[in-house]
This record gives sequence, C-alpha cells and structure tokens, in this order.
Amino acid sequence: MATHAKLSASGSERWLTCPGSVRAEESIPDRGSSPFAMEGTAAHELGELCLINGRTAKSYLNQLLPESKWKVDDEMVEHVQTYIDYVDQFKGVRMIEQRVDFSEYVPDGFGTSDGIVIDDNTMHIIDLKYGKGVKVDATDNSQGKLYAIGALCDYGFLYEIKTVVIHIVQPRIDNISVWEISVAELLEWANWVKDRAALCAQPDAPRVASEKACMWCKAKPTCPELMRLTEEALLADFDDAVVNAKSPDKLSMRDLRFALDNKKVILSWLDAVENLAFEKLNNGEEFAGYKLVHGRSSRSWSDPQLAEQVLVEELGEAAFAPKKIITAPQAEKALGKKKAGLLEGLISKHEGKPTMVPESDNRPEISSGDISDFD
Repeated sequence: MATHAKLSASGSERWLTCPGSVRAEESIPDRGSSPFAMEGTAAHELGELCLINGRTAKSYLNQLLPESKWKVDDEMVEHVQTYIDYVDQFKGVRMIEQRVDFSEYVPDGFGTSDGIVIDDNTMHIIDLKYGKGVKVDATDNSQGKLYAIGALCDYGFLYEIKTVVIHIVQPRIDNISVWEISVAELLEWANWVKDRAALCAQPDAPRVASEKACMWCKAKPTCPELMRLTEEALLADFDDAVVNAKSPDKLSMRDLRFALDNKKVILSWLDAVENLAFEKLNNGEEFAGYKLVHGRSSRSWSDPQLAEQVLVEELGEAAFAPKKIITAPQAEKALGKKKAGLLEGLISKHEGKPTMVPESDNRPEISSGDISDFD
C-alpha cells in the first residue's frame, strides 16, 4: 500500500469539498517536501519519542533525530514540550502516532493520528500542528473526524465510546482548539463521507472551488472551475456600464461581498499560475509573453575581515552599525516561556490597526468610536 492514502485524512478538506480534484491531481507529480514540511515531520518525531519513552523535549536538544536527521533546537524544544504537556494531562488508554483505518467508509482510507486517548466513554483525538502560517481550528475538523472514525472502527468493539473530542495543538502561534461531537453524530457524518468518497471515483466528479479546498491542491493553476469563479467574481453580474467604469463604488453590495468572499482563493490561484509559469521557464520551456531575467543585484563583502580592517582605519567607530535593542517579541522568543517573567512590566501592548474580517471570525467587533482612537 502507498505511503499516503489517495483519499487521505490530511487532504480531506480538499476532496470532500471538491471531489473532482482527486482525478485532476493524478497526473501531477509531487514537488517533494518543503523545509517547513520537513521541520513539521521532525517535530512530530520528537513528540513521539518523548511521549513513548517518557522523556522531555529538552533531553534531545542539539541532537539529530534518528529518522528525520533533524537537529533539535531551542525553539523546537519549547513548542514540542507544550504539545507533550498537553497530551500528558489526559489519563486513560493512550496511543501515540497510531495508524487508523477508515476504509469502511473511504476506499483504502487510512491515516496516522498523533495522539489518541480513550478515557471511560470519551475518546480524545489530539493533533499537533507545528506550522504557523495557517491557524487550524478543531471545530468540525474533517481530518480529526476521519481519525476518530478510524479509531472507532479499530477499537470501538473494545470500548463503549459515546463522545469524541478533537484537540488541535498549534504551539507556535499559541493556538489550542477543542471541539466535541457525539459518536452518533460522527457516524451520521461518516455515511455522508462515504457518498463523497464514491463521488471522487467518478470520471465526471464535480469541481468546487473554495479557499480551503484549493489551498494545497496541485491542480490549482490549471483548474477551469477556479478560473470560472475568478471571472465570475470580477465580471459576472456587473453590467457593461459598471465594467467600463471600473469603479468599485458603482457595484452592488452583493457584488462587492462576492468579490471579497473569494479574494483569498483568487489571489492564491494567481500565485499558483505565476509559479507554474516560472517553473516552465526555469525548466527551459516557453511561456508566451514572458521570460526570465536576473533580478536586482546585491553586493556583499568578499573578505569581511579585510573590509573591517580597511573601514576601521578610515572611519573608526563609524564603520560599525549602531547597536539596537531587540524587539519585545524577539526577546520573548529568545528567553522562552520559563524566563518570560523577567519581562513583566517592561512590555506595553498596543491594539493593532482595524482589520476587516468575515463575521465568522471569533474576535470581538470594534465600534466606530473605537476606530477613531487610531487616528
């Protein structure tokens, strides 16, 4: 069996929303692991070693991990320890980096759950997210729910599980999210998943563009549905006068809302198209209308020590850049959580500038009076 399931739990946000993406991706090769993915793999390996062997993350500091060969640094120690401490608070039957099989509902469906804890009638699915670019929410999380279905298929006959709790631990951005669902509701969702998985195998499976579904899709640059959505967002319901005027204030609130709702997925598609064109040119292929050129040149010292000697003789202390204290966030990162108390009373927190977000965002709304304070 392949290392990664075709309809994987980690990619479920994509194929459950856009069944047609499965066939669309089949002929597109993987680009290989990015440094960020490799770092995440190493963090999971460290967490597994510590939880299974009863060790702290710090005990691996400056060591090369046996599988990934990644050297553990202070930052990884701090954040993985947060995950370890979180898992250790749960009592009961514990399984770490456990492979689960949900093929009863998804053909060849399997995955590896970071942490499973079964305590009385409750099963906890704990997922470490080491990335910091995208905040992950446990609420209705399809990956977590598929892991839970797999665990129920594998161990449900041994335990009388009534409730599933999904936990997302994303320590690098201080995000811990928790969501609960009954087993009855989860199994009802699993039957819906079964239908969606069957749809993925159809040659005419529909394509559905959305921010989450398109985010990591390999077929994004050449996706006709995403192109159609982009055209619709820009032009679809705009009459000729509006299009010719090119003035946003002439559009209806519905048109503006549609454009804003799809801003991220459209921009991500444009980025994907640009990356695809760059790869073709970089591989010696042609891409009509574009070419590769050298970017802005940079200069650096070919012999820093000799440069320092010459500049000190000519400029004295002016040869050195003035010292500047590091920022508060840099200091917090350098000191770590255990020494964070040293900064108490030294840091002032200022509210950020007003930012427009969807109504679903859980941050409290600010009033017009609050906005005037930023002038």
